[in-house]
Amino acid sequence: MALPDPSPRARSAITAEVARQTADALAAKHGSGHAERIRLGVEQAARHWWAEDGGAGDFSAFCLANFLADEAALAKCFARVEQVLEQVDGHLFEARRELTTPLDLDTGPLSQVDRLFADVDLAPHVDENLFRARVAFVALLNFPVHTLGERLAGGAAWDRETWARSRMMDRFAARVPAEVQQHVSLAFTAAEEYVGSYNIRMDRLIDAQGRPLFPPGLRLLSHWGLRDELAAHYANSDRRAALARQRLIARVMERIVRQEIPAAVVDNPELLWEPESNRVRPAGGGEAAGGAGGAGGDGGEREADRRYAHLLAICRAVRQVDPYSPAAPTYIARKFERERQIPEREVEALLVSVLEAPEAERLARLIERRLGRPLEPFDIWYSGFKSRAAHGEEELDARTRALYPTLERFQAAVPEILERLGFAPDKARWLAERIMVDPARGAGHALPAIRRQDRAHLRTRLGRDGMDYKGFNVALHEMGHNVEQVFSLNGIDHWWLAGVPNTAFTEAFAFVFQKRDTELLGLAPPAEEARRADALGTLWNTFEIAGVSLVDMQVWHWLYDHPEAAAAELRQAVLAIARDVWNRYFVPLFGAATRDAEILAIYSHMIAYGLYLPDYALGHIIASQVAGRLREGDFAGELERLARQGRLTPDAWMQGAVGGPLSARPLLDEARQALDAPGLSSSAAG
Repeated sequence: MALPDPSPRARSAITAEVARQTADALAAKHGSGHAERIRLGVEQAARHWWAEDGGAGDFSAFCLANFLADEAALAKCFARVEQVLEQVDGHLFEARRELTTPLDLDTGPLSQVDRLFADVDLAPHVDENLFRARVAFVALLNFPVHTLGERLAGGAAWDRETWARSRMMDRFAARVPAEVQQHVSLAFTAAEEYVGSYNIRMDRLIDAQGRPLFPPGLRLLSHWGLRDELAAHYANSDRRAALARQRLIARVMERIVRQEIPAAVVDNPELLWEPESNRVRPAGGGEAAGGAGGAGGDGGEREADRRYAHLLAICRAVRQVDPYSPAAPTYIARKFERERQIPEREVEALLVSVLEAPEAERLARLIERRLGRPLEPFDIWYSGFKSRAAHGEEELDARTRALYPTLERFQAAVPEILERLGFAPDKARWLAERIMVDPARGAGHALPAIRRQDRAHLRTRLGRDGMDYKGFNVALHEMGHNVEQVFSLNGIDHWWLAGVPNTAFTEAFAFVFQKRDTELLGLAPPAEEARRADALGTLWNTFEIAGVSLVDMQVWHWLYDHPEAAAAELRQAVLAIARDVWNRYFVPLFGAATRDAEILAIYSHMIAYGLYLPDYALGHIIASQVAGRLREGDFAGELERLARQGRLTPDAWMQGAVGGPLSARPLLDEARQALDAPGLSSSAAG
C-alpha cells in the first residue's frame, strides 16, 4: 500500500505568526480573561491544520467564529460530541465485529471472502472526516489536550467533567491519515489470524522411540494451549509420564520460536512429528523426512520466518503513525504514555522489583523441593499452588463438561455464576443481559461494547464433548473482563470515562474472577489455605510474565533501533533478548544448567498484540492491591465501585481504590507471609 507523505509539518498551512495574530484577534473579541485559553486552543488547532483545510485566512475566520467563551456553550458542545461519537464509534465497532466474526469465532472453515472482509475497517475514516468537517478543530480550539505529566500533577483536583473533557481530547491529540490507520489495521489483522490458527496436533507428536504421548484428537493452540497443557501435568500423579510430556511440549515451543518447526506439521493431522529430531513422516507410516534444515520433502521444510515477519509488518505499519503524533512520537511512547498512562521506566521498575524480590528466590526453592528435581525452564508455568492442584485434569474436565455441555448452557448459567460470586439476583441478571457468550476460534477473549445499547461478548473455546476445565477457566477470566466492561460503560456518568485506566486494570478484574474457578466447581480448599496458595501462585505467575514483558519491551526498542531489519535478523534478536533476560533474572533461581533458555519468546501476544504483555504483569500487581479491598467487605458492591471510577490515570484510580499508589509491595508481602506459614515446605502439591 502506498502511504502518504509522512511529514505533517510539511503539510501544515499555519505559521506561528498567523497563529499569534489569530489569538490576538480572539482576545480582543472576548477579553483578556480568556487569553491563555485562546492561545492554547489556537496553537492546538494550528498544529493540525493542513493545506487541504484552507489557507491562513480560512483558519483565522474559523477560529473567530468557533471559539466558545461561555461555559454553558462549552458544556453543550462537549455533551453533543460525547453523544454523537458514542453512537458513531459504537456502530462502527459492531460492524467491525461482524466483519471479523469468522476469524474470531468457530463458525467453520474460513473462506477467501471471510479473509477479505476482515481487511475492511471503516473506523479509520471517522477521525479523518472529523478533521475534514472541522469538528475536531472545534474541540482543539476550545478544550485542552493534556499530557500525562499534567494529569499526574493536577488530576487529583479535577472533577468528573474535567476528567471526561480531558479524555475526549485524547481523540484529537494526533491527526493520522486514514490510509495509515488502515495499513496498521491490516497488519494487526494478519498477525491475529496467523496466531489464532496456529494449532499443534498433539496426538501426532511422537517421542524419540516413536511413541505418541498425548490422547487422540488433542489439538492445541500455540502458545496458550501448549502452556496450559504443560501446566496441567503438574497435577498428574504419574510424575515420570508428566515430565516426559512437559519436556516434549517445551521442545515444541523451542522449535516454534526458533522457526525450526516443519511448516507442514502446523495443524496437520496427516503427519507424525518427532520434535526432538525434528523429523516428520506420514501418519500412516513411511520413512521420516528431514527437519530443520529443510532436507527431504514430505513436510520437512521449516516454517521460515513467518512468525517474525508478522511482527516486523506490525512495527513498520505503526511507525507510519509516528510523524503524526508529535507528543508521543513512537509506538512505544504511545503504548506507555497515552494508553497505559504510566511512564515506561516506572513499568520496568515494577517488573524488576518482582524479578529481583527475595520472595521469588524463596518460592523457587520451595517449588524445587515439591518437584523433587532441579528446576527446568518450563517450570515457569508450575501450577502446583493453584487451588486446582489437588484435582486431576480428568476430574476437572468431567465436572465442567457435565455442567456446561454447550455454550447455550453456559450462557444460561451466567446469572447463577454471578450470584455465587456475591452479586444480588437483580444485579446478576442485569449484568448477564449485557454479556453474550460466543464460541472462540482461538484461545478466547472478551470484546467490550462501545455503545450502551450493545452487549459485551465473552469468547471461549468449546470442545466436542462440551466445555472442559481450561475453557471454563478462560471463560471466567473473560467474564471478569466483561463485568468490568459492563459496569464501566453502563454504570458510568460520562461516556468519555468509560473503561478503566489501561488494559492492565481490566486484566486485574479478570484475574480476580479466574482465581475463583474451583470454588465455583465446588472444589475450593479451606479459605486460609486457598489464600496462601493464591499468594504464592500469583507471585510465580507475575515473576514469569514480568520476564516475558521485559523481552517484549526490549524487542520493540530493538525494532526501532533497526528499522531496516529483515525477519531473520529479528528472529535472531528476539532469541538473543530472551536469552539475556533469562540469564539475568531466571538463571539465579533456576540454575546454571538452564542458561540461554529461549522459552520467554514463545508468547503469541508478542507477535500479534504489540506491547500488550506488560499489562498482564501489571494486572497481577493491581489485582493483588485491590484483592485486599475486595476481601474486606461486599465483594460485588466494592467491585462495582472500583469499575465505575472509569478511565482516570492509574495513579488517580488506585488512590480512589485503595488510597495509595500502584505498588508490587502488597503482592510480595502476601507471598512472604505465605512462605513463612508453618508446614508449607512439607506440602506435596505439584
